[in-house]
Amino acid sequence: MGKRKFSQALQFAALPWRISEVGTRQILLLTSRETHRWVIPKGWPMRGKKPAEVAKKEAYQEAGILGDIIGKRPLGVYFYAKRLPRGPLLCEVLVFSFRVSRQLDQWPEKTDRELSWFDAYQAADLVNEGQLAEIIRGFAGSFLRFVAYDKHARFLGLVPRAIMRDEP
Repeated sequence: MGKRKFSQALQFAALPWRISEVGTRQILLLTSRETHRWVIPKGWPMRGKKPAEVAKKEAYQEAGILGDIIGKRPLGVYFYAKRLPRGPLLCEVLVFSFRVSRQLDQWPEKTDRELSWFDAYQAADLVNEGQLAEIIRGFAGSFLRFVAYDKHARFLGLVPRAIMRDEP
């Protein structure tokens, strides 16, 4: 019985991010539906979906964003008390890095939430959950281990000139 109760209190979240025009990391936060706190998209397990797939789907449903989960493992874990009619439930949340490639004009929960992009360190200061704030701060200070390159990256200033040259 303990295992079943634990699995019901497990959620999966996306930490939506992008690189700003000046090269800094920004985090997309959204308001929770009931308390209007700044949060990240998260949801309950879904039958047949892996945790990262759930996080990606929640990012679309709650924030209208499309993109990719980066990495196979979560960035971290945090706990929060979910307010339910029968009382609070302690939830464990696995947080996945989610690189945003597109923000839609319409999505399922658009009328229920507000969205805003923040500098990563500012986003960490705005969330109420201390463990989530630490995950965001850790992400903000980490080194990106990949280079996103496409035919438009040169014009966006995302790829250094040395990488763009055809010469060795």
